[in-house]
Amino acid sequence: MIERAIALMIGYTLDLVFGDPHFLWHPVQGIGKLIQWLQRLLEGLFQIDLCSKDKRNGAKEMVAGGVMVLLVITFTTGIVTTLLLVAECIHPYVRILLESVMCYQILATKSLKTESMKVYTKLKENNLMDARKAVSMIVGRDTDSLGEDGVIKATVETIAENTSDGVIAPMFFLLLGGPVFGFVYKAVNTMDSMIGYKNEQYLHFGRIAAKLDDCMNYIPARVAAFLMIASSFLLRLDGKGAIFIYKRDRYNHASPNSAQTEAVCAGALSTQLAGDAYYFGILHHKKTIGDAKRAIEVEDIKKANRLLYLTSVLSLFLSIGILLIATFLLN
Repeated sequence: MIERAIALMIGYTLDLVFGDPHFLWHPVQGIGKLIQWLQRLLEGLFQIDLCSKDKRNGAKEMVAGGVMVLLVITFTTGIVTTLLLVAECIHPYVRILLESVMCYQILATKSLKTESMKVYTKLKENNLMDARKAVSMIVGRDTDSLGEDGVIKATVETIAENTSDGVIAPMFFLLLGGPVFGFVYKAVNTMDSMIGYKNEQYLHFGRIAAKLDDCMNYIPARVAAFLMIASSFLLRLDGKGAIFIYKRDRYNHASPNSAQTEAVCAGALSTQLAGDAYYFGILHHKKTIGDAKRAIEVEDIKKANRLLYLTSVLSLFLSIGILLIATFLLN
C-alpha cells in the first residue's frame, strides 16, 4: 500500500510537470490501435460490416463487441501485469519507478488544462476559426459553426466532464488496484470514446463497451462531483449554487455520469451549460444544465481549470490518506 501511495504521488507530480508531450508515444495510442485492429478482425470473423447497411445483424454485432471488450481487457491486463512482474524481479525499486511512470501516463490533469487553454488563447486573440479547431481536438461535437459562446461552453463542459473521466476516475482505479486497474479503466474508456456511439454504425457493436464504461464511472463521477463542490467553496466560487444545480440537474444528460461534474461546474460558475448540439451533422436535442444567471465568458475556461486542479489535489490527498490508513490497519 505504501508503494502504491508513493507511485501515485510521483505519477501525479510528473503529470503536473510534464503533461502529455505529443512527441512521446502513449500507451493509450497502443490501446486505440488494438481496438481498430480487433474491429477489422471481428467484422471478418462474425461476417458483419459496420459500414454497410446490407450486412448488419444487431445480435452478431453485440456479441462481436462483447468479444472485443473481453480481448482488450485481457490484453491490457496481461501486458501491464507482465511488465510489473518483470520490474519486480529486477528490483522492488524498479517496480515502484515503473508504477510511477504508469500512473503518470494514466492521469491527464495537465494535458486537459493545456488543450483547453489553447482555446482560451485563440479566443483572447479574437481568432474564432482557430479556437474552433482547438476545441474540436477535445470534444466530440461538430465545431465548425460554433460561435464564441458555443466554443467557450464546449470547452468548459469538456473540462468539467473530463475532471472525472481523465483524472478522478483513473485515480480511483489506481487506488483500488494500481496500474493494472488503472489501465483497464483507460482501455474501457478508450473503447467507449471510439465505439460507444449511439449511431447506426456502433449502436450494437459498441453497446457493451459503453455500458461497462457507465458502470465503471458511476462511483468516480459522484466522488468527483463532491470533491468539485468542496473545491468551489475553497475557490470562493458559488458553492451553494454548485450544490443546488448538482441536486437538480445531475441527470440532465444521456449518460448517468457526465452531468455529475458538469452540473457542479455550471452551478459554481453561475452559468448554463449543455443544450442542443450537432454531432456528425445531426442536431441532437439535449437538456440544459444550470441557470443562465449570466452569459458565459472566456475567463470561465480558467475558472473551470482551477476547479479541475483543486479537485484533483483533493482526490490525491484522499487517495493517499486511504492507502496510509489501509497500511496501518493491515500491519
